[in-house]
Amino acid sequence: MRPADRSSIPLAERMRPQSVEELVGQEHITGPETLLGRAMRAGRAFSVIFWGPPGSGKTTLARLVAKHSGLPFRSFSAVTSGVKELREVVAMAEQTKAMSGKSTILFVDEIHRFNKAQQDAFLPHLESGLIILMGATTQNPSFELIPPLLSRSRVLTLRPLSKDAIRKIIWRAIHDSARGLGDLNVEIIPDALDMLVASSEGDARIALNNLESAVYYAIEQNAGGSRVVLDLNTMASSIHMRPLPYDKDGEEHYNLISAFHKSMRGSDVQASLYWLYRMLEAGEDPLFIARRMIRFASEDIGLADPQALQMAVAAFEAFERVGSPEGELALAEAAAYLASAPKSNALYVAEKEVKEEIRRTGARPVPLHIRNAPTRLMKRLGYGKGYLYPHNYKDAKVEQEYLPPGLRKRVFYRPTDRGFEHQIRKRLLKKKET
Repeated sequence: MRPADRSSIPLAERMRPQSVEELVGQEHITGPETLLGRAMRAGRAFSVIFWGPPGSGKTTLARLVAKHSGLPFRSFSAVTSGVKELREVVAMAEQTKAMSGKSTILFVDEIHRFNKAQQDAFLPHLESGLIILMGATTQNPSFELIPPLLSRSRVLTLRPLSKDAIRKIIWRAIHDSARGLGDLNVEIIPDALDMLVASSEGDARIALNNLESAVYYAIEQNAGGSRVVLDLNTMASSIHMRPLPYDKDGEEHYNLISAFHKSMRGSDVQASLYWLYRMLEAGEDPLFIARRMIRFASEDIGLADPQALQMAVAAFEAFERVGSPEGELALAEAAAYLASAPKSNALYVAEKEVKEEIRRTGARPVPLHIRNAPTRLMKRLGYGKGYLYPHNYKDAKVEQEYLPPGLRKRVFYRPTDRGFEHQIRKRLLKKKET
């Protein structure tokens, strides 16, 4: 049942859109009134970096721009190519320019894998107009690409395809007899379609690869049947679940830890647990998460709940002792506790104010009466003279200056009324009144 002439071409490649009208999704950058949409429909091209997740249409867009502009098109991947291949493209582009006067569109997949020196090699050819660069990257260009390259290109951000867009792509593939699976009489049960859409996570390539796998799995299971029925069992047995997107050195790493930190700060226990396990399931270092919780306990809770720091440290030590997966529950326990604890950044603010004071006023001398006096000379010089030992006074309290001259009225730590800091605030106010 499988047409021989299409057996070597994956469905995802066969179904790649051949015109602007066939595009599904990314309307925010391809619509008729957008910069790219207008350029494609007018047959124009400009240097652009397509930034988006896998399977969102970066390569397709580059090819469509080249097709609609009528300009020569060259492509290579930064994974397997380098400056040598760029020189070869430049040589061909110079010949084309001399013969036709046309610039060459150069598509570089995974352009973020080029180092800074390699990226520099593009600049003179962009300046001269010899090459129109179209780069594709899954990483944040502001982190991975050099500023001169960014300043000569537009960055267009692609989003994961919506569920509706994935459904349209699947239906088109099922019913298209010329390029898709229309000649196989495929029927997909609604629940199976839902699973197929969910498994793609916005990646058209994954969706079409999974559809193709499911179809030929069903054919093998029902040899000789006139229809190909994709039900829930068939789909579950044949599809590939896409791994959770993550890059320990890239933007997603920072996005997820930021979401985790801010969810705890916002006292949302459910979101805190969700982001914690999103990181763990994606392969983040659990001890990195534990260290961030220790910092969070001091920065965002502080003395509003002194137990918070102990909980965070205990979670770190528990994971060190038992590892994964048993230790993950200790991290979850700490995350839930920190998220539900009363919040105060008073110590964090105090830390910044103290550091700023030290930077501004320098090394103020320690008052003589609270200096250490281990030698006779120091005692003769007045070290420790006049020091009042608090334990010799009622309630171990005595009026005495501890800050350097000029700073005696400074207040760095201002406890809130939240949690245990309410008690600390009462103590400080009472001390001030006596």
